[in-house]
Parts: sequence; structure tokens; C-alpha cells
Amino acid sequence: MALSLKPRHLSRYGDIARLLVKHGRAEGLRHEDEATTDDAEKLVHDLEAMGPTFVKLGQLLSTRADLLPPVYLEALARLQDDVEPFSFAEIEQIVTDELGVRISNAFQSFDNEPLASASLGQVHRAVMRNGRSVVVKVQRPGVRDSVAHDMDVIEELAGFLDEHTKTGRKFGFAGMVEEFRAAITAELDYLQESDNLRTMGEVLSQYDQIVVPQPVDDYTTSLVLTMDYVEGRNVAALGPLAQLDFDGSALAEQLFRAYLDQILVHGFVHADPHPGNVLLTADHRLALVDLGMVTRVGPKMQDELIRLLVAISENKGSDVAAVMAGIAEHTDDYDEETFERRIVDLVQRNQSVAMGDFRAGVVVGDLARIASECGLRPPSELTMLAKALLNLDQVASKLAPDFDPNAAIRDHVADVMRHKMLRAASPGNLLSAAMDAKEFAELLPSRVNKVMDALARGELTLNVQGIDEKELMRGIQKLANRVTAGLITAALIIGGAMVMRVDTEVKVFSYSALAVVMLAVAAVAGGWLMITSLRNDVPHDPDARTRRRR
Repeated sequence: MALSLKPRHLSRYGDIARLLVKHGRAEGLRHEDEATTDDAEKLVHDLEAMGPTFVKLGQLLSTRADLLPPVYLEALARLQDDVEPFSFAEIEQIVTDELGVRISNAFQSFDNEPLASASLGQVHRAVMRNGRSVVVKVQRPGVRDSVAHDMDVIEELAGFLDEHTKTGRKFGFAGMVEEFRAAITAELDYLQESDNLRTMGEVLSQYDQIVVPQPVDDYTTSLVLTMDYVEGRNVAALGPLAQLDFDGSALAEQLFRAYLDQILVHGFVHADPHPGNVLLTADHRLALVDLGMVTRVGPKMQDELIRLLVAISENKGSDVAAVMAGIAEHTDDYDEETFERRIVDLVQRNQSVAMGDFRAGVVVGDLARIASECGLRPPSELTMLAKALLNLDQVASKLAPDFDPNAAIRDHVADVMRHKMLRAASPGNLLSAAMDAKEFAELLPSRVNKVMDALARGELTLNVQGIDEKELMRGIQKLANRVTAGLITAALIIGGAMVMRVDTEVKVFSYSALAVVMLAVAAVAGGWLMITSLRNDVPHDPDARTRRRR
């Protein structure tokens, strides 16, 4: 694959090339022992300067412990999506065009100054005609074209790296970019975010201390999102004195449980729960905002993640390694022995960590990093779990510094397992199983009759695939020869023993000559059979011996 170097892409190619030269290498980003805080902060600054697509790309990279050293992950996790606001005149024009009504007619009041201004859009506070306090999120003009342009460049470069670099073949950048494109495209559709808010509100409805602002459907389009205004303080800005006003442990416990439910039960996850997206409300609840980026986890992967978290919380390193090896994609460089040894060592080291110092997100991120270094490609769900837990660790440390995430995970995962077992025993599932059993019982007699009829007519055939027929026949022939030789040898021994009792004129060592001859032939045949068996059946190929040991 060669880069097309389209004229409209040339400037972006140059920007990315400078970024790679400045912060990494074509064959891989900086090694951990080469990374410094200054390098990481410069990368963050450069990504912010390159625009909204690269800000979002940086936020995605902050989840990839398998790609970047911890110092980079920490810096990227603080990446600020905060840019200069665009004019109120543009806001007014977009809202009017999208809603089909002037702002002054649609709202009782609408603040000219934004509450926040990000790379993809900005948020204004407003009050609807019925008195409902809301915020209106308006997409930045031209951002869709800008993102599409940048994604074309990034996608082409990812394909080039996959084909021409060792690092690309190891990590599969094209697959990551494809996921990134899908995520950022969904984030640019505010109708999708509106659905996310509504779904997350239903998922977390059982948690009385967690709030999810709900959308106003009639005032929402793909470019304008109107939702409830939630007054609160950014959790990241809370100081030690503020923690005295509320029960931080209870809030942290409920937040952890809520996210574990999202991942392990509902499979619908707020993909970016960093402290800036979690607010402490005036009534001391937690509000989750900015649900533009969500991810989904299938039932099978949920079960595997449950096994992984249980193994981590119970400090079972071998089980952790087994689950990781089962869910990851194996490459040609996979080193099973090294992988298991390092995973066991990681789990044992974290066993002695003090309660308040244990960081579940760091541990899962380290698992992904070790897997990558040993020739495995962790699934995207695992990196998402690492990012979510890492952010939750940060939020929990602000709410309750002595909170034990390990205990919270262990206790709630047990509840999740009970919930799944009860759901598996639900009337619907039992009815489905009963219908399958009924169908099996109805069809079994006719199927058995067909098999018996075919057997009686001599028409029963077995279709076995994956067998070398010539090798199989040679093995059968060898076995038959050995059995025949063994039988002849046994017959000679028995015959010789019987002839020994017969009194004959010709004797050898006072025994019948015929008996001695028969026993001698039997001894020679038995020796020959043993020697050929040892020589032919024990593999001389070192690879064959290795395969047998496995």
C-alpha cells in the first residue's frame, strides 16, 4: 500500500509526520524508560493545537495501556477539550435553522455566554417557556467536514503502518482507527447522544444517588441537543474540606456499582467517565454528563470480564492469565510462558497493596500492556474497562480517599453473577429450553430410525475431516503386523513349552531339539519386535518430541 498524497491531505500528512518524529518512531512510540512528563505534556499540547479530531484521538489513546507508557496515559487523561467559543450569532442561526423557530420564541431565556466550549460544540444555559431549566448543546460549524477530512488521513496512515511496520502488524492500527471513526461519528450525531441519555437513565434508574440529565426531544436535532440543566461542582475540583459535607464512601460505592452494572449486566457503557464528566449536585448526588461516547459489550464478553475481575479480586494470577489468553487475539510472537509468569507476578505484587492505594484501572491497564508485549492483542472491551476503572479510581479518590475499589468489585461482581443466574432461570429462558427439549424429544425417534435403517442396509457412513488417510492406513497396517508377529511369537513359546514334555531321540541340553528350536525362534522374533518398536515408535524429530510434551 502506498500513500495517495491527495493535495487536500498534504498539510495533515505533514502535521502527523512532525508529530511522529517529535514524539515517537515509525516502529513504535517511546519506550517506557525513555518517556518523560515533559514529552507527554508536549504531546497533549500538540494534539490540542491540531484540532478536534486529534483531541478525541488523544482521549482514545489514553485508554491504550498496551500502546503507551503510563506517563503518557496520565497526561492524555487530562487532555482538555476546551477551545475558544464561536459567536452567539452563529449559535442563534444554527438553533433557528435546526428547530425551525427563533430562540426568543422557543425559550424564555437563553444565555449569550456559553457554560463550556469544546472542540465539537459548546453549551449554553437556557430556560424553556414552561420554566424548565435546560442546557442547549450546539455543534461547532464545519466540524463534521473537518473530522471527516482528518479521519481520511488517519485511516490511510494506519493502513500504511499496518502494512509496512512491525508495530503496525503487531497492534493493528487500522482496526483501532475503524473503531475510532465509528465512535466520533456517533458523537457528532446529537440524536444518538439523546438516545444514550435516555437509555442510561433507564439503566441507572435503581441508583438513587446518581442522576442522568434527560433530553427534550422536541428541541433536539442532529446538531442541537437540549437536556436538563444539572447544577453541580466538578468532582475533580473538590477539596478536602468539601468532602466533609457528604458521604463520599457511599457515593463512590454506588458509582462503582453503577459502572460495573453498565459493563457486566446491561452492556451499555458511558465510555468517558473522567472526573470532569461527573458532577456533585447541590443535594449531594452524582450527575453523569456528556454521553456522546458510549460502547456496548456483548453477553459472552461480559461473562469473560466477570471471570477476569473475580480472578483479580481473589489474587488468582493463573486464572487471570488464562482468561486474558482466551479473550485476546494471538499473534505469531505470542510467548505463553513469559505472559503467564508476568501476569502472576503482577497479581501477586498488587496483593500486598494497601487498601486505599489499590487502583483497579491501573491493574487492568497493566494486564493489557503485558498482553500486548507478549504477543496478544487485547480486545477493545478490555481497554475500555481499563479506562473506565482508571477514571473511576480518580473520582473515588476525590470522594473518599480510603475507598477500597477491590472490595467493591469483589462484592458487586458476586451480586452480578447471582443476577445473571436468576435471569438465566427466568420463565422466558426456561420456556425456551423446554421448547428445545420438546423439539428434540419429538425428532429423536425418527432420527434414530433413520440411523438404524441405514445401518441395516450397510449405508451408514462417517464423515471425518482433518485426517491424513495414507498415514492412518500405514498406522493400521503397522499395528496389524505387530499383532500378527506377537501372536506367532506367543504360539512358538506355548508350542515349545508343550513339546518339551515329549520324549524324542534328538535332544539339546537334555531337552527336545524341536522345543529348543521353537523357543529360540520365539526369542529372536520377540527381540526383533521389541527393537523395531522402540526404533520406529519413538520420535527422533525434536519438534515431534516437543509436540508430544505439549
